[in-house]
Amino acid sequence: MNELIARRVLGRDPTPEESAIIVDEFANTISAGSIIALHRANANFAVGETGLICSFGVGYSAGTVFVRKG
Repeated sequence: MNELIARRVLGRDPTPEESAIIVDEFANTISAGSIIALHRANANFAVGETGLICSFGVGYSAGTVFVRKG
């Protein structure tokens, strides 16, 4: 599901840097997974850049937030 959504957002297959997937290491972390992935993948996130955090869960619930590194 993570890879499918990344493909839809980017319009192509994402690189590992573009789509940090942690479920293989941490299993189902519910909503904390997005923040864990952001923490792990923020090294290339430059000051002033905008990123997108998108979480989804059971019943097709979803939440999205744009973040900017200050």
